[in-house]
Amino acid sequence: MDCVICRRCQPGDSGIAADFIRANEPGKQGFLSIDVSHPTGPRIDIPGLRAAFGERLVVNVPLGRYTAARVGGPADAFLHACSSSELANFVCQLWKLEQPFLILGGGSNVLVSDSGVRGVVVLNRSKGGIRFNLGAEPPTVWAESGVNLASLARRAAARGLSGLEWAAGIPGTLGGAIVGNAGAHGGSIAAQLVLAEILHRGEGMGIGEPAREMWAVDRMEYEYRGSALKGRRGGSLADDKAGTLQSHSCQPWVVVLGAQLKLERSTPEAVQAQMEEFATYRRRTQPSGASIGSMFKNPPADYAGRLIEAAGLKGTRLGGAEISALHANFFINNGKASASDVFNLIRVARERVAEKYGVCLEMEIELVGDWQVKQDISSPPIR
Repeated sequence: MDCVICRRCQPGDSGIAADFIRANEPGKQGFLSIDVSHPTGPRIDIPGLRAAFGERLVVNVPLGRYTAARVGGPADAFLHACSSSELANFVCQLWKLEQPFLILGGGSNVLVSDSGVRGVVVLNRSKGGIRFNLGAEPPTVWAESGVNLASLARRAAARGLSGLEWAAGIPGTLGGAIVGNAGAHGGSIAAQLVLAEILHRGEGMGIGEPAREMWAVDRMEYEYRGSALKGRRGGSLADDKAGTLQSHSCQPWVVVLGAQLKLERSTPEAVQAQMEEFATYRRRTQPSGASIGSMFKNPPADYAGRLIEAAGLKGTRLGGAEISALHANFFINNGKASASDVFNLIRVARERVAEKYGVCLEMEIELVGDWQVKQDISSPPIR
């Protein structure tokens, strides 16, 4: 997940609808029901932001071009960070101004609503500062958080360094991978991380002065597709294990500025051969084109894709969104999808699996923005 940071919100000002999805509610005839609250949303001080950021600030920027699924409405305001120092400067100024914001990296594992984001979106393109230390034992690499993870894996392979082969097909950034404990093919960021440079604004529920610290991997409290950093997130809809989609209460936020990863010595030929093997597997089993990535976490001792397929939903379409006929845990944009199309297809998949197997699929992606969802789906899914 690449959406990394937001200010600490006050009750009622998050601008995020509290959407409650409950499977099998009586009287809904096969669709998940949603009870939606309507917060007023935060106030954005555009003049104050312009005074702070000048021409760097752009208003009303469509976010679809920056997300892997190619959907999403506009951000009220938009900043483009080109380095970790610039990213830290933007974040500190936004904290000082008490303006709501989030960070967007590669745009994978995130679904931005059609109404967009009420606040400032900071695009993290801090791609400099990549430093390999071949003399260390084990060898390491330091990179800024905006570095593309797949690109970093290829650079390591060219130097005969193993450990990131699994990441060669992941489109997100290093920062997003660290927050969400990205992984594939049996590997994960948790297994490679040594330490991360963290910018934070106090611990617990209090707000203090911004501080930069080095956090060792143990402090991340990694779990399957989660971490202590992800637990601090707010301002986006997230899953609970009872089958409800609702907004987190906002807490002090942290942002990843950079990280050191440990690697293993090998040869370029061996590492690249393993990467090609993984790539061949992905081409055979996963769809190409505009996709958010894996939609749901795998439940214990099972696979989300298998459950969705067994529920008869492979190839199901709603509007311009489709559950891939190749891998049922991938939802694709056929070129005309809206974020609402994707979201409503998520509802259908969750409900069907819950009805047939009693399993509530927990989302792996993050929902961002205002989700003012109608009580019923206007157009039924088709095959």
